[in-house]
Amino acid sequence: MKKYTLILLLLIAGLTTQAQTKEAVVKITGEVTNPLTIGPAELQQYKQTSVTRKDKDGKAHIYSGVIVSEILTKAGVTLGADLHGKNLVKYLLVEASDGYQVLFALAELDKGFTDRVIILADKIDGQPLAPADGPFRIIVQDEKKPARCIKQVIAMKVMFAK
Repeated sequence: MKKYTLILLLLIAGLTTQAQTKEAVVKITGEVTNPLTIGPAELQQYKQTSVTRKDKDGKAHIYSGVIVSEILTKAGVTLGADLHGKNLVKYLLVEASDGYQVLFALAELDKGFTDRVIILADKIDGQPLAPADGPFRIIVQDEKKPARCIKQVIAMKVMFAK
């Protein structure tokens, strides 16, 4: 019996190590012309932006990452001058690893419609996000409630409202 227990423990340890070394990514899919998979290295290839956001205790933190609309532009999402008419009913659904989801109208992400900055962050105060928050998190600057500052982002899907 001890032999089987040892084998089982070794198998579990191997699977755990394998799961821990698997790189976290964000998949960008849906109404895009160029689906993307972004890991930590790919995120660094974009222009980095910092925003300040207060935590639940009122302490300000500086989050660093990439403006979401820049990622969507690279994925071929309709933004800028083409964001009008039927394209105004498109939205971005962001999903976390635990299944939590938040929604943004594309106009909320487009510089032609708003000055609000929304980033896909991978750092807080110059350090990687804590495992409970990251490795990727959406940060909505200046939004009163943090409900759409979704943690542990794994997917962003662009869709038409029907």
